[in-house]
Amino acid sequence: MTELSARQPLIVPSVLPADFARLGDEVQELCEAGVDRIQWDVMDGVFVPNLTFGPDVIAAARPHSTVGFEAHLMVVDPDELVGRYVDAGCELIIVHAEACTHLHRTLARIRQLGARSGVSLNPHTPAAFVESVLAETDMVLAMTVNPGFGGQAYIAAVEPKIARLRQMIDDSGLPIELEVDGGITDQTIRGASAAGADVFISGSWMYAYSDGKAAAVTLLRAAAIESQSQRVAAR
Repeated sequence: MTELSARQPLIVPSVLPADFARLGDEVQELCEAGVDRIQWDVMDGVFVPNLTFGPDVIAAARPHSTVGFEAHLMVVDPDELVGRYVDAGCELIIVHAEACTHLHRTLARIRQLGARSGVSLNPHTPAAFVESVLAETDMVLAMTVNPGFGGQAYIAAVEPKIARLRQMIDDSGLPIELEVDGGITDQTIRGASAAGADVFISGSWMYAYSDGKAAAVTLLRAAAIESQSQRVAAR
């Protein structure tokens, strides 16, 4: 079987730390920095204690991007909203397992709408929660912070769950991405990559990096590749 866990790492910034008054320019700068796609953290003030982007804002920013968009829906009723975010230009829609009464149906509907489906797990939610829906998803997101705010510290205790998800995905034989989100820096990305993640969200650290976003992307990618190579060689 092909080693699915040895794919090229993807670096995906969150625009949560961006200057909302100039989102079009911010998106363009991220593309020029060499990111692989861009994540929009959609928060409803109920599932998480924060409010962020609606679909009209994302749609307005879409023409400024040369890479794909993903919408991370941190909302209580994602089924009512997924279509609007697909229409806004998001190629990947991520819903929270904890928010979906009928997760299999929600993921299937995202695909029916023409987007790729993703399912997110909060730090406390076990990997087994998604084992029965792997055939309906294109990406699994392991949160390495509790969702709601940027700038939080990475929860290293999630790494064994990342490793379990990696094994589940490889055993399935399906080309599912394994993403991590929360507290990702040039240091914490190493543990997440060593555990088996291949897509990495970075927000506050990337925006604050003193040498700029392009240098941050390069550094993150190199650290992820190094840790991934060590993990694969050890197998």
